[in-house]
Amino acid sequence: MNKFLYSLVILMLTFQMNGQTPFAEEIDVNDFAPERVVMPPSPLTLQVLFVGGYDIVQTTDTYNNPAGRAIAKEWHDFIGFTPDRTGKSLGWVSVNHEMIYRDDRIGDGGGMTVFKVERDPVTGLLKVVDQTLEDGREGKYFNVDFVNTVGETGMNCGGISSTFDGRIWTAEEWFRTSNESVYVGSQRSGDGRNAPVLPDNSSRDNTGVRNLSNFVVQTDDFPEWDGMELEKFQNFNYMVEIDPVNAVALRKQYNWGRMGWEGGSILNDNRTVFLGPDNTPGFWMRFVADQPGDFTKGTLSVYKHDHPDYWIELDNSDPEVLLNLQDAAIAAGGTMYNRPEWVAHDPSTNLVYWTETGRDFPASRWADEAAEGAVYDPAHLARAEAQGVSSPGDENYRDTYGRIWVFDPNTNKNTVLLEGGPDWNDPLSPATSNYFDKHLSNPDGLSVMKIDGQSFLVIQEDLNGTSYGRTPAGISNRLCELYLLNLSIENPTIDDLIRITAVPAGAEITGAIVTPDGKSLLINSQHPNSNNPFPWNHSLTFAIHGFDRVKVEDLNQNAALVDNQKKGNLKTAELEAFSVHPNPTTRQIFLNKSSDVAIYDVRGQRVQVARNTNRVDVSGLKAGAYFVQNSEGEMVQLIIQ
Repeated sequence: MNKFLYSLVILMLTFQMNGQTPFAEEIDVNDFAPERVVMPPSPLTLQVLFVGGYDIVQTTDTYNNPAGRAIAKEWHDFIGFTPDRTGKSLGWVSVNHEMIYRDDRIGDGGGMTVFKVERDPVTGLLKVVDQTLEDGREGKYFNVDFVNTVGETGMNCGGISSTFDGRIWTAEEWFRTSNESVYVGSQRSGDGRNAPVLPDNSSRDNTGVRNLSNFVVQTDDFPEWDGMELEKFQNFNYMVEIDPVNAVALRKQYNWGRMGWEGGSILNDNRTVFLGPDNTPGFWMRFVADQPGDFTKGTLSVYKHDHPDYWIELDNSDPEVLLNLQDAAIAAGGTMYNRPEWVAHDPSTNLVYWTETGRDFPASRWADEAAEGAVYDPAHLARAEAQGVSSPGDENYRDTYGRIWVFDPNTNKNTVLLEGGPDWNDPLSPATSNYFDKHLSNPDGLSVMKIDGQSFLVIQEDLNGTSYGRTPAGISNRLCELYLLNLSIENPTIDDLIRITAVPAGAEITGAIVTPDGKSLLINSQHPNSNNPFPWNHSLTFAIHGFDRVKVEDLNQNAALVDNQKKGNLKTAELEAFSVHPNPTTRQIFLNKSSDVAIYDVRGQRVQVARNTNRVDVSGLKAGAYFVQNSEGEMVQLIIQ
């Protein structure tokens, strides 16, 4: 069965760009390279909010060029959300740009865009509102000024969106080892992705960061760093706090150290920060502020599972330690992981979840560090034993799919919550006709949202490749999907995942974050193929609305129904009497077997028809009694409340 089979293929999407135009879209369920974002039907609807490489951002005075306008950068990754405490709007959205190129008005390197949204009380859609910032910029979309505040920024990947107060940090994951690596040369343009179009339409050569002169740190927050002269590359690879209200960077978080940071999360105490660097080896890192909300002072530690205290404190008063934080973590004997990335926190339990994205054969990247004293997590030792190899440092040790971890701050224990997979030992993938019913590869983006009062993980894929079953044989597109996982499930498996959406051909799905009112999930589609139709050929930020109308039982029933359909178990169900559930209902029903159905009111008038489906949206019908008849003439009564 196809990984991409949904219970319905007629999808109602709401697309907005300079207006709101609804349209219906039919998706080919056998397509592993969809041209558009895919999502389930009503009550969920889709709205595009921000298109990279197309929408215009307002800029500041940069490189002696006057403030003005520029085309937004692309490769959207992290999304942060800062609630508007005044109640005048919903809040501010912050979007990272992983694309690196020179830009005289936005700034060289990576970047970030912010915009403000409010909810339309009638349609429930989001509206990007006009703003006037303190520096005089006016418009809808604003470039975050890094150049005039903290120096250029690197490849902006993940970040932190504090659930405590909406503070935002962007992660400069693009780890640089020399000035030569900062000046990256020409942007790739032959991989089907959108390469940057420079504002002056000049050559795409010489992208990256052009000014390689030493950078002098000017900061009142970190006295040890103030006046320190760094080589240019050393001023990259920090968590950087921004002010989304005024679209400016506030500080590079020098006291958290220099690493290839990807994700992070702040606990309920507004003091404790957990951080994940995208590297192999990557280390589970923790910062604890001396005072709540003041992250300029505190202690920095690396996790070591076999230490009595679990954490080894590193000297973050010494800039040399912080500039070489990876070396310090190795020397401390920290526990090694295979690409830790996003970190999510459930405020209702204070548990911390994080993704370990994995890579095929990590031995060449962490065996030397193990020899220097760093240690493997027991989960990796157990995997190596199961594979019949000597250790995770063995060249034959494979970690293709990655996994999701849960960390309990009360016990300081890291535990695998969900393994990716199902694992496929053969580098030659199975055929499409024999592909997995459900499949999770390389979890990357991660967040927590409440649906119907229950906490769910929002899991986003970023496939590292197409071999070892990550896509079917002969499929070169890395189809990336988004799943929900009910966190009340003990010992969850792949079968417990609920598929919500997938992004167009070539794209990574990432950045998912719920709005403060719980109604919408904001998501990024990053670096899609340039031959997709507009706007799906650009990196973009979109919203899925309607989660306030979703019930947990509906999610569970729909997931079970789709799984049964995919596994062929409906042959048994077809022998049973025709039934619908839930009954009574308020908005939709599920059929125990796919069929053409007609719905009649109590007077015998046909009020709705659906073709070849197992799910019907009845939210447009008035409350009352109805009858549902399938193509075989079986009829059941339905109550709509």
